[in-house]
Amino acid sequence: DKAPLSKSLLIVLSAISILLTLLFQHYQKFFAYNLQAIKEDFQIWRLVCGRTICLDLKDTFCSSLLIYNFRIFERRYGSRKFSSFLLGVWMLSALFDLLLVEIAQYIFGITINSLPSGFLGPVFALFVPFYSSIPRVQVTQVLGHFSITNKSLVYILGLQLLTSGSYIWILALSGLISGICYNSSMLKVHRILCVPRWVAKIFSWTLEPVFSSAEPTNEVRVGMGATVDIQRQQRMELLDRQIMMSQVAQMRRQRQQQGGMINWNRLFPPLRHRHNANYQDQRPSEQGIPPPTEVSEEQVARLMEMGFSRGDALEALRASNNDLNVATNFLLQH
Repeated sequence: DKAPLSKSLLIVLSAISILLTLLFQHYQKFFAYNLQAIKEDFQIWRLVCGRTICLDLKDTFCSSLLIYNFRIFERRYGSRKFSSFLLGVWMLSALFDLLLVEIAQYIFGITINSLPSGFLGPVFALFVPFYSSIPRVQVTQVLGHFSITNKSLVYILGLQLLTSGSYIWILALSGLISGICYNSSMLKVHRILCVPRWVAKIFSWTLEPVFSSAEPTNEVRVGMGATVDIQRQQRMELLDRQIMMSQVAQMRRQRQQQGGMINWNRLFPPLRHRHNANYQDQRPSEQGIPPPTEVSEEQVARLMEMGFSRGDALEALRASNNDLNVATNFLLQH
């Protein structure tokens, strides 16, 4: 729901890849990412065909799962901004593919004539906003030392995709560099490589009705925002909070079974009782109270978008020394 572009990529690219693998194998040569044919025979069309459809079903499966997980960005930013990101990093990664191949040949003497086919550059580029903007919430621990978070599965899928081919690391590196360049506020790439508004309207009128999904009826209704972008953001926030709350409930059940791993009350007093608690044993004098930690308003706004009050967000950030992940965990469990 609210992610028609992600749905279209998931369905169309996977269907073409399966058809080429099972029924139309003699057409696979037209979708091979042949760098030698591009450079020597100037077959520029291979940049489009070879960098769109996967010819390996393992790559198709992993990239489809990653696109499904990254649909959260389309709900957060809107279809036009999300498509602009995919278009920008797709074009940048094509340039970096050729550049990295030349660097590998010049430094290591490796001659690379072809690379794995598929929509892999933009998929790896999406790990950049995923790492920087999605909060990390701990789900459980393995052997008492290794943390399993809500982002671990996505990273495991990316690692599986990275190890599926011999030269796929070039696509991964070019995708990550493209994502960093597109998100950079200094380079201003997002202002140059973007989908025009009139093109977005045409696709919205023609393709969005085909790939749009009905709104789930078993979910709590969200207040209607003034614009479509705000409505999508509200839906995304509701889904994010539901996922985090279910993860916290699972964490509590596991801690009750295992005797508890982390006692947040030892680190911070509960927010609801902080003002009324009487700490007589270790109460600092009024003169020795350190000044309150300065809190980032941007992080306060992000916590408030998750549904927490401003007062709770301020206290959690002060208690966690402005660590957004720790503050989020703290608020969810208190």
